[in-house]
Amino acid sequence: MKKAPVKKAPAKKAAPQSLVVLEHEEAWSKEELAEVLAELHEQRAHSEQILAEQVADLSGLLRDSGDGAGQDQADLGATSFERDHELTVLNHERGKLAQIDRALARIDDGTYGVCESCGNPIGKMRLMAFPRATLCMPCKQREERR
Repeated sequence: MKKAPVKKAPAKKAAPQSLVVLEHEEAWSKEELAEVLAELHEQRAHSEQILAEQVADLSGLLRDSGDGAGQDQADLGATSFERDHELTVLNHERGKLAQIDRALARIDDGTYGVCESCGNPIGKMRLMAFPRATLCMPCKQREERR
């Protein structure tokens, strides 16, 4: 009589990459990492939407600015202020988008959670509160004091 073939148990999937954590923190769970990824993707979509709106607004301002003929100085000043504000928002969103992309790349390559300044763990709780963080609290505080 033939024996039935022995079925192997499916291999367990590894934990969500071995991302670093502080000594007193537990390792990242799949759910926690999924939550951070969802937050980053949501922030990315929101930033892309704001960027598209700002580019449209800015191009409208530039198109309608004309040469200033027939406008008084107050109108020119208001238009200039509005254009500067739009550029500031645009640059801020581009920077935010770059931070998000950097965080997503760091998750992919396994360096997410490592402080870019000192190399120590950033801390899981900090990353869950601010997923784009690249510095641990002591390094961030030092940077802000400068």
